[in-house]
Amino acid sequence: MPRGRDSGRFAALRGDAPLAVYIDLKSPYAFVAIEPTRAMARSVGVPIDWRPFTLDIPSYLGSARLDKRGRVATANRTAQQWSGVRYAYRDARRYAALTDKTLRGTEKIWDSSLAGIAMLWAKRQGSDALDRFLDRAYPPFWRRELDIESLDVLQSTLEEAGVDCTGFAEFAAGEGRSQHDLLNQRAFDGGVFGVPTYLVGEEMWFGREHLPRVAWLLAGRTGPAPDVANRSFA
Repeated sequence: MPRGRDSGRFAALRGDAPLAVYIDLKSPYAFVAIEPTRAMARSVGVPIDWRPFTLDIPSYLGSARLDKRGRVATANRTAQQWSGVRYAYRDARRYAALTDKTLRGTEKIWDSSLAGIAMLWAKRQGSDALDRFLDRAYPPFWRRELDIESLDVLQSTLEEAGVDCTGFAEFAAGEGRSQHDLLNQRAFDGGVFGVPTYLVGEEMWFGREHLPRVAWLLAGRTGPAPDVANRSFA
């Protein structure tokens, strides 16, 4: 996304972080972007400010729920929306297969806001704590083994990641919920619409395919701008 009249708001939304990245646990595209994003950030020597952005999927892709056999039990989607959803999963699975990750379609559209609040809690204890939580949460969720709407399950996941959970339940019900909702509203108002979204410099980029461009921006625009097809961080 080139610089222009919107550049000021992206820089303001990013704040002091050299690189802010919005993710959602229920997004397959965010899942396959975690490791490439880390590799890119290491290559240029910058930290990642991971931020939760809870997608409202039914608002643009409708909703559906599967039964225990994986068949559609209920649905509120047009044929066009089903085509988009099926392609998204096929696309993400192809990238997941490159690193032997399991990526199964979800049985329903999850409310991932509590997982976003767990991200905020882990982040309070440092970037390493948040990274450990992401590594504990993402893979089992996409194996259909993690209930991200359960406070107890998320607390156990945080504890497995070595995160102190004293006061987490109170945080999730009060301050954490307020922080999450405000962060999401500010992001949406600032132009964020999907995940993963990268804020760097005065620009916003959506999708892991832009990682070479993001790296080029973080490195000071040295040399020619890379093409979107560059596979440096695939």
